[in-house]
Amino acid sequence: MQPKPPKSRNRAGSLTLSNRIENDPTHHLAGPFLPQTPLGSSTPRSASPVYPNGKPSTALPVSPSLRWAVQPSSAFKLLLVPLVLFVNWELLSPYLAPGLKNPFGCFFLLSGRIPTSSPENPRYAKTYLDLLFLAYNIVFFSLVRQLVAVKLCRPIAKYFGLKREAKIDRFGEQGYALVYFMFFGAWGYRVMSHLPTYWYRSEYFWIDYPHWDMIPELKRYYLMQMAYWCQQLIVLVLGLEKPRKDYWELVAHHIVTLWLVGWSYMLNFTLIGNAVYMSMDIPDTFLAFSKLLNYIQWEKSKVVSFVIFIFVWTYFRHYLNLKILWSVWFEIPLAPEWTNVWNAKEGVYLPSWMPNQIFLPLALLQILNLFWYYLMMRILYRAITTNKTDDSRSDDEDDDDEDDKKKD
Repeated sequence: MQPKPPKSRNRAGSLTLSNRIENDPTHHLAGPFLPQTPLGSSTPRSASPVYPNGKPSTALPVSPSLRWAVQPSSAFKLLLVPLVLFVNWELLSPYLAPGLKNPFGCFFLLSGRIPTSSPENPRYAKTYLDLLFLAYNIVFFSLVRQLVAVKLCRPIAKYFGLKREAKIDRFGEQGYALVYFMFFGAWGYRVMSHLPTYWYRSEYFWIDYPHWDMIPELKRYYLMQMAYWCQQLIVLVLGLEKPRKDYWELVAHHIVTLWLVGWSYMLNFTLIGNAVYMSMDIPDTFLAFSKLLNYIQWEKSKVVSFVIFIFVWTYFRHYLNLKILWSVWFEIPLAPEWTNVWNAKEGVYLPSWMPNQIFLPLALLQILNLFWYYLMMRILYRAITTNKTDDSRSDDEDDDDEDDKKKD
């Protein structure tokens, strides 16, 4: 018997995996760029089911204690509670408790102002009250997510001829992503323009460390970013929406992101954190826009947008991220020598092992980005080398489930 060629089999297996991901209509990156069924064509489709009260097909039973995560009305009511209590305190405290600070402002106003900072240049430090601000904004993003994805994007999707509930839901997800990343990409740029790290002057990640006193806009920006990713992870992990095939891929991405966010905030590395945030948000804006164009089948615009996105992604997610990794490895000695210890009282956290702690999650994120970059280059190659922009596949992203049932 001739020995089997294991290398060829392994290579074939890896190609099969990448092909399966590339052609998976539910994958968060590759799925939206698959050819869409022509709008208004005679391609056979299964009938769109009718849902009571207009509820989408991906609606899942939710515990009453978590309704705020998926129902705009519940989130809005929860957000009103601290606001109403705050207003009542402002109206009544002058008569009942004059001079006593309002305890409800910490839910939506920044806490931790440094008393010695000047009114013209206020500075803020970390405080345990930031957890309340974080919790409030997790609910806030749940409200915004549902309003944008359901109230705004669903009518737009139907206007452009999308009919299947699963496809309309995905369109809503990308619409929300476009709004979020466009806003926070611009806000991140504005924040960085007020910092010594503008434009990716990486040596200032470490010069004058620790950067524990933050300008108010940086602190608000940082905490709201953290709230966004916490909300995304809560929805994913608790199964509040329909499961996706790339579930573990997204969970890994969200956990690594929150690992970076949490550690950088707690250990006073917010300047490098702002740089990482912006390098992620700006290319994600172009990605979401390209996905939306593919859903509505603006074929030429989609290809042009995707090519621009590839250049933007390459610059931000690889060149600038690799520059940040290089800085972590080689420029940390620029930090003052007295900070090379773990001393929470002084707010310094740069012992000898800390560079590895910073480098590792950034490197993991870069590996994940490189995997996605490989998928995107395959998508770009397909878009350039073929004129085929439609096929006989139904635009229902759940067709693969139906195929599985047939096999059974």
